[in-house]
Amino acid sequence: MPRKSTLRRVRKGKIRPRESGSIVTWDVDSADQPSANRLRQFVYGNVARSRGRVYRYPGFVEKEGVRYLGQSVLFVRPQLLSELIAFLERNAIDHEVTPATMG
Repeated sequence: MPRKSTLRRVRKGKIRPRESGSIVTWDVDSADQPSANRLRQFVYGNVARSRGRVYRYPGFVEKEGVRYLGQSVLFVRPQLLSELIAFLERNAIDHEVTPATMG
């Protein structure tokens, strides 16, 4: 992922108002490419091209109530937490959840 888009996600999150939620961090074995690719697509989305058309599938990080904090770290509002946790557990990805307030 280019550095520019990473910083854009961080800066976008900084302008939001104070909110409560959880910080979620995970660790996926980079040698397990199928799991790493599923996680990347779920979190960051995907762009597909077919017959000259571009199809963009937004990732979890683009949902209202999710803030990108850094590599493998997201701030998530309570109403979205179960969706992220379910994905991580379904794919056997080790993770930690910490209650937090941002803003």
